[in-house]
Amino acid sequence: MIDATILPFVKRALDRPARLLVARGVSADQITLLGFAIGLAGVCAAAFGAFGLALLCLALNRLADGLDGSVARLTQPTDRGAFLDIALDFMIYGLFPLGFAMHDPAANALPAAILISSFIGTGSSFLAFSIIAEKRGITSDQYPTKGIYYLGGLTEGTETIAVFVAMCLFPSAFWWLAYAFATLCAITTVTRWLSGWRLFQA
Repeated sequence: MIDATILPFVKRALDRPARLLVARGVSADQITLLGFAIGLAGVCAAAFGAFGLALLCLALNRLADGLDGSVARLTQPTDRGAFLDIALDFMIYGLFPLGFAMHDPAANALPAAILISSFIGTGSSFLAFSIIAEKRGITSDQYPTKGIYYLGGLTEGTETIAVFVAMCLFPSAFWWLAYAFATLCAITTVTRWLSGWRLFQA
């Protein structure tokens, strides 16, 4: 919901460190892969109840997610990089709640399953819309630098990360955070379905 608003500020904040990385020969794909590895470490940390470490890994994963795009724009964006970025992002989104489910299956398994299922709705509607938009040559004015069409919604990246942060800070509240966010994700999915239905009817 607020990704487009904060994106210009994030880009400005990451410009200088991105230039330093480019000067040292670090590629965008290397940053993406390192960020994914750190994200996996965060999932493992949550599974073992090390929620402070999980939060740190989440923050570093998101930093890498911003830096890889900035580095790519300073060098040469590629279709492979855009694919890798979005594919690994979606994996981390789906795996992070799994860490909490593994930590306390009795309390967290069902809410985690429902939350991950809701991510399938938001993710599939997002990617399906992007595929058809690309086919029709439709571009997004809100996200002109992204490698694929970004369709907004009530629950976007910023909101998802905010909920993950809250889960790390208040792990005992995981179940109700998961149920509440899954509900918002369901609303996002339906609104995206309606947007695609209306826009692609011709």
